[in-house]
Amino acid sequence: MKICFLIDSIFSIGGVQRVTAVIAKALAKQHDVTIVTFDSQDSLDTSLYGLEEADIRYRFFHYPPVGYWKKLMCKAYSMLYRKVIPQTRLTSDIYAHSSFPSELRLALAKELQDGQYDAIIGVHAPLAVRLAACKKLLGRSRLIGWIHNSYEALYGKDSLYIGEELRKHYEWQLAKLDQTVVLCQYDAQQYHFPTRVIYNPLTLKPGQPSTGQSKRFLAVGRFSHLHKGFDLLIDAFHLFAQHNSEWTLDIVGEGPEEQLYREKIATYKLESRIHLHPFTNDIQSYYSQAQVYVLSSRWEGFGLVLVEAMAHGLPVISSDLPTSKELMGAFGLYFNNGDAASLAQRLQEATTLDWPARSAEALALARRFDLRQIVSQWESVLKT
Repeated sequence: MKICFLIDSIFSIGGVQRVTAVIAKALAKQHDVTIVTFDSQDSLDTSLYGLEEADIRYRFFHYPPVGYWKKLMCKAYSMLYRKVIPQTRLTSDIYAHSSFPSELRLALAKELQDGQYDAIIGVHAPLAVRLAACKKLLGRSRLIGWIHNSYEALYGKDSLYIGEELRKHYEWQLAKLDQTVVLCQYDAQQYHFPTRVIYNPLTLKPGQPSTGQSKRFLAVGRFSHLHKGFDLLIDAFHLFAQHNSEWTLDIVGEGPEEQLYREKIATYKLESRIHLHPFTNDIQSYYSQAQVYVLSSRWEGFGLVLVEAMAHGLPVISSDLPTSKELMGAFGLYFNNGDAASLAQRLQEATTLDWPARSAEALALARRFDLRQIVSQWESVLKT
C-alpha cells in the first residue's frame, strides 16, 4: 500500500511531528510511505525522531502565488461568510474554495496525484479540510483527517486556532473525508459525524524508571501562549513554596514565552528552585530523575507527555481535562483547570503520596499505549 502523510512540518520540534514520525516509521516496515511537507528542503534532518531508521520518501511542497484580484475577491467572500452570510452546507462549500483558491487547490492536488497514493493522511484539522476540498481530484485515494487538538481548543469561544464561527464549516468539510481520526472518546462525542478514535502511542524508548527520591517536579512542552499553562504552574509553585523548602521544579521546553517565565521566576525569587531547560533528544533523563510529573495545560488533544511520564513510573498531576481523565482515570491527581491555588494544593498532596504503589500503577497504565497496538488500529483505518 502506498501511504502519504501531508503535514505542515516534519523537520521541526513538536509533539505532532514526533508522533507522526513514529507512526510513519512503523507503517514503513510493511508499506511504501511518503511524507509531503511544507518544510524547506534545506531543513531535511532524518536524525530527528530517528527517521533515518526507516525507508521513507520526502517531498517538499510549496503553494504557487495567487493573483492580486483573485486573492482580494476570495478574501471578500471569506469575510462575508464569517460575519454576514447564513452558514449552510452550500455556503460552506463556496467558502472552502474562497479560502483555498483554485491555484493552490490544483497545485496540492497535482502533487498528491503524482504520488498515486492509496491513502493520504492530512495531519491537523486545517490540512484535513484542504484534503476534503481536493476530494474530487483525488478520487482513487482514501482520504483521512488526523485531528491532533481537542475539540474545545479548535472550536471553543476563546480558541487560538479555528474558533466557534468556523465550527460548522470544519465539520461539514471533514465529514466529506473517508475517515476522520481523533485522539479521545470525549472529542469523538463532540463531532456531529462519525469519527474513529486512535490514541497516540508511546513515542520514545523509556529510560530508567524513576526511583522517587529526587523531590523534583517535572513539566515538558513548548513555551507557547497559554497552551501548556507554564505561567500557571510557576504561580502555583510560588504558592506551594511558601510552605515547602525542599522540592524543585524543572520545565523543559523552548518558545516565545520563555522571557515571561523567567521574569515570573525572578519576581518570586525562585531562581534556585525553578529551572528552565531547552529541548533535548535525551528527554528520558529528565523523566528518570523526576519524582512527579505535572501537566498544567489549559487544553490538550491527547497529552503525549502523560504516557511518557507514566512509562518512567511517575505519578501525574494534571488539569482536569477530559482527555487526561480518559487516559488516566482515577490514577491522576487533578486540579481545576486554570486555578493556580488548586494546582498548588495538588503539588502539596503529591509530596506525601504512596510513591511505590503509584509508580507501579503508572508503569502498568503506560503499557496500554504500546506502539504495536496503535499501528494495528491504523492498519485497520487505512485498509477499510
